[in-house]
Amino acid sequence: MSLPGGLVTKDFLHGTVHEASEDLQAAVRSNPKVLALWENLTPLGRNEFICWVDDAKQARTRQRRIERTCDELLAGRKRPCCWAGCIHRTDKKPGRWQQAVLVDKQGKSRP
Repeated sequence: MSLPGGLVTKDFLHGTVHEASEDLQAAVRSNPKVLALWENLTPLGRNEFICWVDDAKQARTRQRRIERTCDELLAGRKRPCCWAGCIHRTDKKPGRWQQAVLVDKQGKSRP
């Protein structure tokens, strides 16, 4: 993609189900090392971080998760720590921990 003045930008890599929001993209792009680590994640790994950030209910929690995403990438993590996993994927059945999350959130299990 070209910007005015002939600058060329690289498209941001997203997940398999989720697309990274502008605030997450800005945080990842703000540090070249974090951006390189993000780009080296698998689409499923990126998807897990995006889903985890998007799952936050409050803006403050969301901001903490964005900061922690950058910190965890710098620490060599490929998935968010202590996250049951994306419940929005349709390519596989939810695992045991995801079922527990779904029960807690919805009061019933996903079909």
